[in-house]
Amino acid sequence: MTKDNRDLDVESVSAHEEDKNLSQEVLEKYDTDAKVRKLKNRKLVFLIAAIAIAYSVYHLYVTFNPLPALQARSIHVAVGMGLIFLVYPTFKKQDRTKIPFYDWILFIFSLGTAGYLMYEYNDIMTTRGGIPNTLDIVFAILTVVLVLEAARRVTGIILPILALVFLAYPFISHFIWMPNMLMTRPFDLGDIFGQLYLKTEGLYSTAISASLQFIFLFILFGAFLAKSGMGQLFNDLAMALAGSKQGGPAKVAVISSGFMGSINGSAIANVVGTGAFTIPLMKKIGYNKNFAGAVEASASVGGQILPPIMGASAFIMAETTGIAYGTIALAALLPAVLYFLGVIMQVHFRAGKENLKGIPKADLPRTKEVLKEKGHLLLPIVGLVFMLYTGMPIAYAAFYTIVLTVVVAGFRKSTRMGFKDVLEAMENGARQSLSVMIACAVVGIIIGVVSLTSFGTVMTSAITSFGAGSLFWTLFLTMLASIVLGMGLPSIPAYIITATMTAPALAEFGIPVLVAHLFVFYFGIFANITPPVALAAFAGAGISGGDPMRTGLNALRLSIAGFIIPYLFVYNPAMLMIDTTDIAVNATEFALPPILEIVTITITAIIGIIGLSAAAEGYFQTKLNVLFRIVLGAGALMLIVPETLTDIIGLTIVLGIFVINFMKNKKENTAAAAS
Repeated sequence: MTKDNRDLDVESVSAHEEDKNLSQEVLEKYDTDAKVRKLKNRKLVFLIAAIAIAYSVYHLYVTFNPLPALQARSIHVAVGMGLIFLVYPTFKKQDRTKIPFYDWILFIFSLGTAGYLMYEYNDIMTTRGGIPNTLDIVFAILTVVLVLEAARRVTGIILPILALVFLAYPFISHFIWMPNMLMTRPFDLGDIFGQLYLKTEGLYSTAISASLQFIFLFILFGAFLAKSGMGQLFNDLAMALAGSKQGGPAKVAVISSGFMGSINGSAIANVVGTGAFTIPLMKKIGYNKNFAGAVEASASVGGQILPPIMGASAFIMAETTGIAYGTIALAALLPAVLYFLGVIMQVHFRAGKENLKGIPKADLPRTKEVLKEKGHLLLPIVGLVFMLYTGMPIAYAAFYTIVLTVVVAGFRKSTRMGFKDVLEAMENGARQSLSVMIACAVVGIIIGVVSLTSFGTVMTSAITSFGAGSLFWTLFLTMLASIVLGMGLPSIPAYIITATMTAPALAEFGIPVLVAHLFVFYFGIFANITPPVALAAFAGAGISGGDPMRTGLNALRLSIAGFIIPYLFVYNPAMLMIDTTDIAVNATEFALPPILEIVTITITAIIGIIGLSAAAEGYFQTKLNVLFRIVLGAGALMLIVPETLTDIIGLTIVLGIFVINFMKNKKENTAAAAS
């Protein structure tokens, strides 16, 4: 153990404070959502805060007093866009201390997009029957332009370009030079922009509906949790539980980042937020900087698949598929546990291979003290799960959980929130919701075009055609399409796009909708750690000082289980704890499979994941040679595949190699002690 390891103390534990400036720089580089104005005019700061708080109040109000869908969704988009033009600079290097006059104009135009719909709503719904007139088309075009510009400022250029490509399609789809598969009837401006602006199949689609009804409230819930000190609780609890173990800081990163990633819904922000604390600790005890950044990225991205909240994606999936939230959360549980087991075992084996120790217990918080001081902050999450599983509407559960958070935080002085804290949480929640809201609005453009032109059917046909009737190759192509569509996108819009574009292809093979949506959900999210556009890994590299591409490759290896598990639950849905025997593709209710089958799959998958992790790191008790790594990897995959014969063969191989290496390690230790 090096002197640095022995001297690790409280000062190193607080390294995240020393690296605060670096964290902000990295966050702004890889997450455009962080590039906000820092105004000097206090009156403007107060005005923006007031608008943001009013925005939060509006969402809490409509939870119990719903407006007509088009009106409620247009207000959600319009006010959010207006805030974006006030908060986000036009260009990266623009002066952030003031708001240029044209952004005030864009702010007014943004509010006007909803104001017009509110004023003309009755005529649109009755007299005109949804058929646009000239002024409707003008406001529709204005709204689309504003949405794309707002998205460019917040999410970067990738998503707006993707939307523009789709938007161009109905204008050219009738030309004779288009491939037969892509040809459609001619569409005029009224068809296209009426679809996007006057109906709930375009800009104001189910994506914005989910953003309005669920996502905003859960982001607001996360803001209240953060204000109460939940992030520190997760860090302290993880440190207390795992900090002293072999390779402790890396295990702390996996645990704390996984939980925080599930709540906050932003992998990149989570990498930077928790990584500023965990990555310096990992480097301090000897982890390679590329590996340290990759651990944080893998865990933060994995949080998006972790129940109960899954970065709010579980609620969108429930809205999209009509499947109960409880069914989705239960189905996602075992795959998520297996994923995190794979990451933490690779971390463990890397520490063993390089003899990396943990942090001295004297420098760590004690579990009992952590729970005594802040353990009560876990009650709102427990309450949320209880409310959701009792069948309470998701929006109501989110509202009551926010209230519960304020009440529970008041149990101790250190976590108590005053009126000012509540207002700040409401402002922070509104600000944090903007990136998801505008991404969902842009996704609405894509959904509108797909709905208008039936492009989704074309995509499904293309995937199944290239798959040549093979389920495996169709899954493989769907995986590639989901990764490409998810590159550079936040997890929520990534899921919505992949669910719209690629999931229907799996229905051709009789794959139930829940299984298909979870399959594309995984790969849309893992695009964030899949080079060449692995933004979460690149953010981790920015904190660790490592090479972005090498960090991405390390993250890819750490997440290997996440790329295998979706295939397994397609072939055997019992891994999702659902019985799909003799059910329809669009089924929304499932029986539990036999308990023995669940137990068998769980045990063999756990042993297989441990074996796969050992093969990936080349270590179990002692180093594995190349031949043993290959054989162990093959045996592990056989165990993960849920078939009796492969389980028997795989178990024999994995346990055999484990025993051989255990005896080899024992012999080496005996020889070392004798000498």
